[in-house]
Parts: sequence; structure tokens; C-alpha cells
Amino acid sequence: MKSYKLGVLHGDGIGPEIVSATVSVFTEAANKVGVDIEWIELPMGWEGIKIHNEPLPEVTTNALKNTHGWILGPHDSAAYPPEHKVKLNPSGALRHTLDLFANIRPAKTMQGIKSVVGEADLVIFRENTEGFYADRNMFSGHGEWQITEDVVVTSGVFTRKAAERIAHAAFKMAMKRRKKVTIVHKANVLRLSTGLYLKVCREVAEQYPEVMVDDYHIDAMAAHLVRRAKDFDVIVTENMFGDILSDLAGELVGSLGLAPSINSNENLAMAQAAHGSAPDIAGLNIGNPIGIMLSTVMLMDWLAERHEDPKLTEVGKLVENGIKKALEDGVKTGDLGGSASTSGFSEAIIERIDSAVLK
Repeated sequence: MKSYKLGVLHGDGIGPEIVSATVSVFTEAANKVGVDIEWIELPMGWEGIKIHNEPLPEVTTNALKNTHGWILGPHDSAAYPPEHKVKLNPSGALRHTLDLFANIRPAKTMQGIKSVVGEADLVIFRENTEGFYADRNMFSGHGEWQITEDVVVTSGVFTRKAAERIAHAAFKMAMKRRKKVTIVHKANVLRLSTGLYLKVCREVAEQYPEVMVDDYHIDAMAAHLVRRAKDFDVIVTENMFGDILSDLAGELVGSLGLAPSINSNENLAMAQAAHGSAPDIAGLNIGNPIGIMLSTVMLMDWLAERHEDPKLTEVGKLVENGIKKALEDGVKTGDLGGSASTSGFSEAIIERIDSAVLK
């Protein structure tokens, strides 16, 4: 039996509840399949501040380098003390420090969940390390300057290296799906910056002749997602555009609270739901854990491919099918119109995992 070390960062707000629920269902699925997972709990967010006076302590970052991957709960960095607000938030710091360049965010309609766009099944590849996000585009410092009280200048950084590697990741995924990639940019106005991004993505596309390629300006793409989301397969774009489009896509197919993602490079991967920490309902045991659970399914798939271990794929499928069956049976948290608690929803999934027949 192969053994895996997975980090667990509970985070803030509803984080401890939904992450604990996630660990419980994946432990059940792993035991059923015969996969040994060691869960390593590490401080982050308010817990990190209380213990180490840092929302992302160095001990946590160092420990994560020696894991196979990890689950990152949501953080409430907006509420941190002033001395911590000026720093990168835990998510941004991990992406930057560990060079997790690919933020992969699927948006897929689910039975039992109302969608405003009919059926859709797409994946957005968001470049994670530069672009217009000032907290991630510098080796040291931040990409914003306040010249006077009334004047602010901000920078965007675009490199061939970053565009190439996210493009390759997107095209490799497209080869496993419907073989179509859409490049999103604003090269008609930002001619040098997103113009370089578009040019490099088009160059990478030549290495994947089986894949159909098109491209859209970001504003047009937002409209196309609303009108015909089902027509898109893999979308690749820069940091800020990807953040906006993936949130839009998540809402269009059901709810941002259901939206999963992973952040990865060639060696490490982090499961992270797209939603926030919802501090107003923290501790009430009513948060929806589906987003972080599906993110962890993605993590299992990533690990399965990297370590050539199909049993990890089985673990993910057990949990994903358990979620689908629970929803089909009407077991839903309050945000989806149901009455199940966070722990109650996870227990329903565990029941369905236990009753599942392995092939």
C-alpha cells in the first residue's frame, strides 16, 4: 500500500468545519480503496497569528514542501491585524513562494443544482504568478506606487516563461477533453502585455495540432460565457482575467460556493475552494463543504497522475459520486435550499461511500 502525506490548513471562518468534513470523507474513501493517507495539520490564518504571530508561519511553508500536497481552507485576511494586512495573504503567499503557477478552476453543471446557463463543462487555466495582481508580480515588494494622495500607479508583468507554461498546461488538459482551447486577452488595447501573452499562447498551440484554438477579448468573453457557456472546453488566460472569469463561471453553473480549484506546479499541488471564509456563519455548522471537497477530488486526480497510482483516482471518484448521489437524494445545505448541516452532509456522503461497490 502506497502512503501519502497531505497537509491540512483549516483556515478561518467556516474553514475548520468544511475542511474537517472533507478530511473525514476522504479518510473513509481512502480506507475503502486501500490508500494510506497521513493528514498533517499545520497552522494558518488566525491560528497561525495566535501561535506564531504570522498568518502563514515559516514552519507551515517548510512543512508543506515535504508533503505530497495539501488542502487550504479559506482565510479571512481582511480581518487580520493591520501589521498582517500589508503582507501577502496566505493563499497568495503560498502561490508566490512555492511557484504554484497554474490555478485550475473547472465549472460544470451538476444534477440537483440549478444552473442559469443550462449544461456546461469547462475548465479555466489561470496564470497564477504575475499579470496585473500587484502582490504577485514582483520578486520583492509590490507593484503599486502612490505618487501623491490622489495619484496611484500600478504595474502588470507578463513574461514568455509564465505564458508558455500555463499554455502548455491548458493544452495538455484539452488533449484529455474535447480538444478545444480558448485564449482570453485584451490585446486590442494592452497590445504589448496581453499581446505578448496571446502571441506566446498561439505559438504553443502549434505544438498541439489536434486542438482547435480561438481567442476572445476579456469583455466579449464574459458575455459569451453568459450566453453560451456550453460551447467552451478549456480557457487559458492571465491572472486577473482568470480570477474574474472563474468566479463568473462558478455562479453561472450553480454557485461560487460549489466551485473547486487546485493550484499547482510540476511537483506540488494545493486544493483550494474558490469561495471565501464566510465569517458571519462560522461555528454554526451550516457551511457548504462541496467546493473544498471537489477541490480535494482534483488534488487526488493530480496526485494519481503524478505518482501513477490509479487508486487515488478511485478515492476521488468515490467522494465525487457520494456528493452527486447525496444531492440527487435531496441532501443539501441551506444555501442550496436544503436543511443539512456541514457535518450532516459529510455523514451522508460517508454513508454512500460505505455502500458503494468497488469495481
